[in-house]
Amino acid sequence: MSVDIEYIKRKQKRLEKKRQREAELEAARVAEIEAEKRRQEEEAAHQKFLLEQQENERLRYRALQRQDKLREQRWDKQVNSLLARIDTKLQKETKLEELRIIIKNREPLRQKLDWATWLLNPLNQELADLDYDYAVEMFKRDNLMAQDPIRRRRRQGRGGHRRTAADINYALAFSGDRAGATDSYATTTFNPDTYSLWNGFTISFWVRPDEAMNQTSVILGSRANSPTARFKFGVHSNGNINVGIGSNNVTGINNPMEVGEWYNWVLTYTGDDKPAGERRVRMWINNDPRMTANNNTRWANQDEGMTIYFGGRNTDGTGYSLGFACALTNVAIYNVCKDSDGTFANEVYNNGISHDYTGGDDLVGYWRFNEGSGITIADTSGNGNNGTFGAISGQTTAYPIWEKL
Repeated sequence: MSVDIEYIKRKQKRLEKKRQREAELEAARVAEIEAEKRRQEEEAAHQKFLLEQQENERLRYRALQRQDKLREQRWDKQVNSLLARIDTKLQKETKLEELRIIIKNREPLRQKLDWATWLLNPLNQELADLDYDYAVEMFKRDNLMAQDPIRRRRRQGRGGHRRTAADINYALAFSGDRAGATDSYATTTFNPDTYSLWNGFTISFWVRPDEAMNQTSVILGSRANSPTARFKFGVHSNGNINVGIGSNNVTGINNPMEVGEWYNWVLTYTGDDKPAGERRVRMWINNDPRMTANNNTRWANQDEGMTIYFGGRNTDGTGYSLGFACALTNVAIYNVCKDSDGTFANEVYNNGISHDYTGGDDLVGYWRFNEGSGITIADTSGNGNNGTFGAISGQTTAYPIWEKL
């Protein structure tokens, strides 16, 4: 009996050891499985990390490619824009030069024409092809200049000047600044203060109105901020002559001018240094007195530094203003009062539109308008205050037009 018990005990021990070994083996197997699982998870995480890195690198590379492409596109756009501006400038310069050549070579027709007939002239057609609006303006001006027999008789009998072949000259036509006009004018460096015009002056010029005189317009002149520094000559909105000298702005002078006709203006001022009763402004249009009166003009030395414009007024702070659609030629300015009885005005008018002022004593400004082309009007007085074409708001074709008289 005791032998059986011992046997059973040994057998149980063997069974327990076997179960223990089996448990240890199972634990080792489970540990190995878990370790393999962790390894696989770590490998999967590493692979995911590598894939994310690759994706991030790919996205960064694509972003760099897009940035490079955008930079390249911006550069191309800038280059194309620069090239386009250069091309536009060259085209404008070419166009302007072509316009100048056409205008220089063409002769305004001396008869009224409709648009279709006017275009039969090859140069007019070429002008229309090049700049239609400019051609329309030229067409209108040609018709303004057209002279039928009745108009010629009126011109010769009522103040117009009969011109001969010896009178051939050039003039500049300005567009004025009404709505739709191209606002053409010419600048000069002539400053009335430089030549002490307040102590007396004489100005003479020829003008042809090309628009109805129903708004305030200036043929030539300047206007500083100071109300005592006027130097302008034009027309008032009431149709009368408008002259501004120093502190005085005279608007009630009867106006004999008609659109399309040429007129000679001569104005004199005795000087601010004269007593009040002797400070006189006198004016003649085609040798016909328009103003000979004591108007108590005062023009103190302001030294405003204002230079005069042709075809409009140079206004302090704003520049071009009150432009007048007109043609202008042969402008002369003296720094003395040359006339009190009309002798000088009579001489100028009777010598005609091409009267030569060269060599005159006290001549401080003289623009003959003899160039006929280009953008400069030479000051032949010797003072070098040349005129230069001006254009408003960058309009490179908004220039005065040379016309052969």
